[in-house]
Amino acid sequence: MNNNSRKSILVTGSSSGIGLCVARDLHELGWNVIASCRNAKDCEILSNQYGLSSTVIDYSNEETITSGLNYTLEKTNGKIDVLFNNGAYGLPSLVEDIPVDSLRNIFETNFFGWHSLTNKVIPYMKAQGSGRIIQNSSILGFMALKYRGAYTATKYAVEGLSDTLRMETEKHNIKVVIIQPGPITTKFRENSYTQFIRSIRWEESENKEIYSNIIIPRLKDKNPKKIAFELLPDAVSKVVIHACTSNNPKIRYRVTWATIIMMYLKSVLTDKLFDRISSRL
Repeated sequence: MNNNSRKSILVTGSSSGIGLCVARDLHELGWNVIASCRNAKDCEILSNQYGLSSTVIDYSNEETITSGLNYTLEKTNGKIDVLFNNGAYGLPSLVEDIPVDSLRNIFETNFFGWHSLTNKVIPYMKAQGSGRIIQNSSILGFMALKYRGAYTATKYAVEGLSDTLRMETEKHNIKVVIIQPGPITTKFRENSYTQFIRSIRWEESENKEIYSNIIIPRLKDKNPKKIAFELLPDAVSKVVIHACTSNNPKIRYRVTWATIIMMYLKSVLTDKLFDRISSRL
């Protein structure tokens, strides 16, 4: 099967976890997969170990967004059926301790970079008369939890922009799909700790005890207990594949029972009661 007859997808954040699983699964199904990573060394691993076409896309670096898309179009003969925006990171902290520059930085990667890449892809989808933009949001795209304010803010922003984009691109046969995973086993916690150490001056905070007793132990735990309803990345990959291949994909896919239950509770409870439940998690 040549590249012209195969469906093509650009997957970001493919070095591990959900992105890697999606890229591998669609590659095995015969898709022309371009798997991007933030670091060149991870791209080499994807190419050498998994046989994937891979390129660097760092959402915080506009030049790599442009060069990564150009590489993708070269590998797909200018055709891109699906964009899966997935790369993101967390910044655990109490909101009052988040430096403004750090909040700007996480938005650069988790939101503005997505927007930039998406806007560059849309003209190609318009020209070919179809396309799908799949946004990997989160359970935190519709509800908040303590100590996750920065990440939650980016996901709320992604959801709002995606809902608007979906209505605007419908006439061009471009479908915009939102994935809302609950707890998934990935390196997200490990990566979040790196960002935490880099950005949060917790030892100078009035909330020092919360960091030392709650936040840091969670982040540093090498063998964390599985969270209730936690699933492996293949649970997300399955719904992404459905969103890629179904003639009528859902607008939102809620992955794990945690997401389904919390969405139901949010719809039936008062805001105050829902806050009481969320604050205990």
